[in-house]
Formats: sequence, C-alpha cells, structure tokens
Amino acid sequence: MLLELDCVNAYYDKSHVLQDVSLNVDAGEVVALLGRNGSGRSTTCKTIMGLVPARSGTISFKGKPITNKSPFALAQLGIAFVPEDRRIFPNLTVGENLRLAALAGRKGEWTEKRIYETFAVLGERKDKPAKLSGGEQQMLAIARALVANPEIILLDEPMEGLAPLVARSVEEVVRSIRSEGNTILLVEQNAQVAMSLSDRGYVLSNGRVVGSGTIAELRGDEAMMQRYLAV
Repeated sequence: MLLELDCVNAYYDKSHVLQDVSLNVDAGEVVALLGRNGSGRSTTCKTIMGLVPARSGTISFKGKPITNKSPFALAQLGIAFVPEDRRIFPNLTVGENLRLAALAGRKGEWTEKRIYETFAVLGERKDKPAKLSGGEQQMLAIARALVANPEIILLDEPMEGLAPLVARSVEEVVRSIRSEGNTILLVEQNAQVAMSLSDRGYVLSNGRVVGSGTIAELRGDEAMMQRYLAV
C-alpha cells in the first residue's frame, strides 16, 4: 500500500469536515475522489499534505505514519500536491518556478529538459515571467509536481474554471502522465472525466466515504450515482 488513510477526522474550527475517512492508493493507480462541492474531497488532499490538521486517525505512506507532517517533509518523501489555486509564482520565470519545485523534491526521470519536451508551451516561455493563462498555469502546476519526481501526485480540481477546450487539453496531459504509470489521487468535479481517468474511486458526502470500488462497480450502482453524483 502506497498511501493509506485510516479513520481520519479533520475540522475547520468547530466544523467537523472529515469524518472517519478511510481510503488507500496502490502504486501505479489513479484513484478518484468523487462527490459534490463541499463533500470533503479537497479537504482530504489538504489533510494528507498537513495543510489541514488531522484531529484523529492515521495517514500512512509506504507503511509509515505521516500524519500532520509538514508539506516540505512530505515533498521530500515523494508526495506532490497540485492545489486548486495552483500557487504559481508569477514574478518568477517559468524555469525558476520549476527549479524551485525541484529543490524540494527528489532526483529522477523528470528533469527540466523533459518537462519542456512534454509541455511545449512551457518550453516556449521558460525564460519569461509566469504570468500565464489559466490553462498554462495548470500545466505549470502539474509540471512543478512532476519535476519533484514524486511517488504520488495529489491533483486537486485540475480543470476547475477552465474553458472547455483548455480543460480537454489539461485532461489529455493527465491522461498522458497516467499512461506512464504515475500514481495519482484525483479530485475532479466532472465525475465522468474523473472516472474516465481512474482505476478506482471513493464517493464522499458530507465528509464521509459513502461508496467505493472500481470504476465499473461505481458506474453500475445507479442509485448511488444519482444520489451523490447526479450523473
């Protein structure tokens, strides 16, 4: 088991936002967190990354507890987070954004050169300030995660707020890095897109896991799909 959450509870002040959340991700899998807005999907990623403290329960990575470790420590262990708001440094160049991310990560196959070969638009702008369009920002955010050579990427709403054509290009990027065997925990509002990219999924509602299984199993449960995903 690469990543495992066991009965994790997390709060925003007094609001109990994650309630006994248990899930796991194996190496080489893409696992989707599905559910409506406010269901706890993004909070799950933030709790794994130590950005929202887990009040109880255990988060383990490669069999060792990592609950409430700092984001920097988790990056060094091999966990990368692509947040919904992307957090690009616009006053740095594209190349500087990548090199900064690489410092917190590990050496591996994803070099700056390979990033530019994979993301041509970033190569064209590598020496320019990262004042980019929404789609280009998302490409850079994903590239920053890859250049750290993680063992798992937490990908939070990669297509949020993008025009349909741009969203499809980001979807193809995710599909491409998935085909290379990268492990991904995916949060994506568009359930159909998320399921098309994933091997398994967990359905969250009001901070609880209310369903899980292979994508085929989830698609086959029409009552749950209608109740929690409205698809």
